[in-house]
Amino acid sequence: MRTRNPNRNLVDHNAPEAAMKLVRFAALYFLAALAALLFAEGVRTSAAPPASGFVLVAHCGAGDYSKAPPGVIEPRRDAMVVAIKQGYAILAAGGTSLDAVEATIRSMEDSGLFDAGRGAYYTRAGVPEMDAAIMDGRTLAAGSVASLQHIANPIHLARLVMEKTPHVMLVGPGAEEFAKSQGIELVSPFYFYNEHLWERYKNAKSAEEKKSAALTGDSSDEHGTVGVVALDQQGNLAAGTSTGGTVLKMPGRVGDSPIIGAGTYANNESCGVSATGTGEFFMRNIVAADICERVRYLHVSLEQAANDVVMKELVDQHGEGGVIAVDHQGNVTTPFNTTGMMTGTVRGDGKISMKGWSKTADPIIVSASQ
Repeated sequence: MRTRNPNRNLVDHNAPEAAMKLVRFAALYFLAALAALLFAEGVRTSAAPPASGFVLVAHCGAGDYSKAPPGVIEPRRDAMVVAIKQGYAILAAGGTSLDAVEATIRSMEDSGLFDAGRGAYYTRAGVPEMDAAIMDGRTLAAGSVASLQHIANPIHLARLVMEKTPHVMLVGPGAEEFAKSQGIELVSPFYFYNEHLWERYKNAKSAEEKKSAALTGDSSDEHGTVGVVALDQQGNLAAGTSTGGTVLKMPGRVGDSPIIGAGTYANNESCGVSATGTGEFFMRNIVAADICERVRYLHVSLEQAANDVVMKELVDQHGEGGVIAVDHQGNVTTPFNTTGMMTGTVRGDGKISMKGWSKTADPIIVSASQ
């Protein structure tokens, strides 16, 4: 004989009510979790610096500008303004950071006023040799060239290496053969002739032969390496650097400028960097990448990351130089541990701020649209 469960009716009547309570609890839990997520996102967004639209920063070398010959600073500053205006026009029209970086550097290479392109320093053999690199922060694609003797615009060839080959770096005759395959006309070494730099080379060589300390290390003189970092309106970073190295360097010597991660680096997840100074120290410390990785993994500010590397680690090692850096939010920093590093910065407002030829000089503001 089956025994009736005295609680059966109670279970049957309470089941729908319990189910409804469970549904209401789940709904309330979901809404609470969603609210917490939205609140956290709001806090994160409000704490982050606002995007600046676009920004471009350029440098023309770190060193002791007080030892530069009379009349050097103003022409360099004017040439930088001309170059920055070209980059600004590209970014203002919605162009890419890569195009802006290349155009700005090409202009400085062509000027003959910097240690890049037409103004490259002479090697020990009396022939300029040039290096350059460019990097796309969106894709991490990069191209670099080194030990060039017949290329008017090394930064352009570096970009072709990035876009037209499976490689990152090409050097010497191989790089120049590739240039010819891309329709680039090789130029004579006489294209790079500069009377002032030739006299400087001869004086340096004479001093070395006499075992004089003058100019042998080139650490206290002004540098002219050029570099640009840009953030475009689409939020993409790019960085590029171009150089002729140091006075009286050994033929075939390559500095940090074309070494991805040392003198040039860009990553949308963190920042873009172009460096200048005594390249061997920047290579040993992978300076450009180190700054960006500190931003990415340690979550420190761009300024702190750059200062910790340039003003602490390099100083401890007696490594002279500086960097320009831009992060993915448009923040800019330009630390240098030498007596000077000329830089120019422009944003969407079209005002170019030129500074750095000395630590005490007031910035000069120039319109990018004039």
